[in-house]
Amino acid sequence: MNIETYWQQFLTTMNLPKETKYFEAFYFGSDQQSAEHLLQLVLEGKKRATSSAEEEYFLTNEPEPKVGDYSIVTDFSGNPKCIIQTTEVLKLKFNDMTYDICRLEGEDLMLETWQEKHIEFFNTVGAIVGYQYHPDMMLVFEKFEMVSSERYC
Repeated sequence: MNIETYWQQFLTTMNLPKETKYFEAFYFGSDQQSAEHLLQLVLEGKKRATSSAEEEYFLTNEPEPKVGDYSIVTDFSGNPKCIIQTTEVLKLKFNDMTYDICRLEGEDLMLETWQEKHIEFFNTVGAIVGYQYHPDMMLVFEKFEMVSSERYC
């Protein structure tokens, strides 16, 4: 099913106005393995947040997420799998992250492993987009809830 058909079925199922727009359609992670793993965590209800470098939004001229936004989460191939809605957006420095916050991403059992994985992620994405990881970099931490999955649409 393509993204637009999926979105229209969601709007109909949820009785939302047809003109309602989604913020983005995307997959989590930077490669197929991470995308599939993180998607599964979302579908299981274990992943309820994500973090991005604030500088990425500036450099790509993309808007930052805001409370109430709907986004379509896809698999690595771009097939829609669920819809999430942003419930809260926090801004904090990378080195101010705490385990109580990052545990909502559902990926790690310790702050240290979250930091290691995210340093690698921000270095990878930063090399593409044009920023460099540093401990004082600002993060956009987005909390969300899954409001629909493919089995409901």
